[in-house]
Amino acid sequence: MKADANGCRLIFDGHETIVPPGTTLFDAAESVGLRVPTSCNKQGKCRECLVEVERGDELLSAPEPQEEHLASGFRLSCRARFVAAGVLRAHTMRRGKLRIETSARGLEPGPGARRAPRFARDGRRLLDSGRAVGRIDSEPLGLAVDLGTTTIVLRLESLESGRRLATLSFENPQRFGGSDVMSRIRYDGEHRGRLLQRVLLGYLGRAIDELPADRSTIVEAVVAANTTMRDLLFGLDVAPIGRLPYRSVTEHELAAGERRSTSLDSAAARLRLGLHPAARVYGLPLVSGHVGADAAACLLASGIAERETISACMDIGTNTEIFIGNRDRILAASCPAGPAFEGGGVGCGVPGLDGAIEHLELDDRGVASLTVIGGGEPVGVCGSGLVELLGELLRTGRMNAQGRYVDGASRFLVARDRSIALTESDISDLSQAKGANAAGVRIVAERFGVDVGGIERFYLAG
Repeated sequence: MKADANGCRLIFDGHETIVPPGTTLFDAAESVGLRVPTSCNKQGKCRECLVEVERGDELLSAPEPQEEHLASGFRLSCRARFVAAGVLRAHTMRRGKLRIETSARGLEPGPGARRAPRFARDGRRLLDSGRAVGRIDSEPLGLAVDLGTTTIVLRLESLESGRRLATLSFENPQRFGGSDVMSRIRYDGEHRGRLLQRVLLGYLGRAIDELPADRSTIVEAVVAANTTMRDLLFGLDVAPIGRLPYRSVTEHELAAGERRSTSLDSAAARLRLGLHPAARVYGLPLVSGHVGADAAACLLASGIAERETISACMDIGTNTEIFIGNRDRILAASCPAGPAFEGGGVGCGVPGLDGAIEHLELDDRGVASLTVIGGGEPVGVCGSGLVELLGELLRTGRMNAQGRYVDGASRFLVARDRSIALTESDISDLSQAKGANAAGVRIVAERFGVDVGGIERFYLAG
C-alpha cells in the first residue's frame, strides 16, 4: 500500500489505510476500527485522545493550543489533521497486550492473605460488609489492579469461588508525562485538569470492556501501586511525594489524626469506571514514602511479616521496593531503578509485545538465535531478552565486567538484518538499574544486621 498525491499511508496500531487530506488522526483510527478514548466528542477539551507519532509528524497540521502540554511526538488525535502525502506511523497509548508472568512459584501466602471478600450476595441482594447496597443477578466479580509506572495488569476473579477468569496487561498510557514517578509528579503540577488521571482512567475503562464479563457484575477493584501511581489514580495532589519528606497527603493526614489509615476507598462511579452502581475502588495502604501500596501487597502475598525466618522481597520496576525481615522486624527501601529493564530508555528496548525478542543465545561467532514474541520479525528486545543478552555477551567474552565491548566496538548487532543493536550507553543504563536494586538489597541487609547470604527466602516480583 503506497501513499499517493491524494492521501497518506497511515500505519496505526498495525492497521494500514490510505487517508485523504484533511482527515484527523482520530477519524482515521475509527475508519480502521480502533477506539481512541474521548469524553468530549472530539472537541479537544478532554485531552484524552492522545496518540504517539513514531514517524511522519511533518505530514500533520501544526499543534493547536489544546496540545501545548504535550512533548514532541505526542498529539491529540482529534486536533491533528493530515496536510501532506507520505507515510505516517502512529499508535495509541496502548500498543497491545504485554507478555507477563501470570503464576507464582514457591509462594506460600501467610494467613493474612486469606480473608473473606468485602462483597457477597444473598439471593439477588448485593451485600457490602453485610449491608445491602443493591441487586445483582449473577456472581459478584472483583478486579485486582497492579498499577505500575510502566506496566498495568488487571486480573478478573470471582469473589465467591476465587476463580481467575481473565488476566490482561498493557502499557501505562501516562508515559507522555515522563518515564519515572518524579517526572509524572512534576508534569501533574505543571498542567491543570488532572490529565494523567483522566487518560489513565480512560484506558482502564477500555481494558475493562475487553474482559469476559458484564461491567455491572464487577463490584470491587483493589489497586496495588507505588505511592505516586496510586494517588494519581484517585485524583490526589502528588506534589508532597516529590519533596521532603516524600510522603503522600494520606500520610500527612494520618500523622495529623485526620484518618485511620493511608488506604483509599472510592465509589467506582466517581472515577467514571462504569462498574456496578455500588462498586468500590480500594487503594491498598502505603508502607512509607515511595514504598507504596504495591509493596504492601507483596508483604501480604508473601507472608514475610508472619514468619520467624528472615526473608527478603524485591518488587522490581521503575520504582523498586525491597523488604528484609520477619515477624519481629522488617526494614524497607525504595530504589529509583528507572524503566531500563522494561525496555524504557534503551535504544533497542521495547515492552513485552509482539515482535519483542524475549530469549536469545549467542554462538561462537556472535550470531544470535532468537525467540520472538508472536513469532514474527523482531522489532526490539524486551526485559527478559535484555537480561539474557547481557549474560550472553559476558559468557562469550564479547563484553567485560565493566560493560565495555572488548573488540573496541560501540555496539553489538543483535539482529543484523533489522539493525537492532545494544550500545555501550544502553549497557550503562541497564547496569545503573541493576546497581540501584543491588545497592538497595545490600543497604537494607546491612541496616537489618544480616549478611545477604543469611537470607533464607528471597521473593522476586515485578
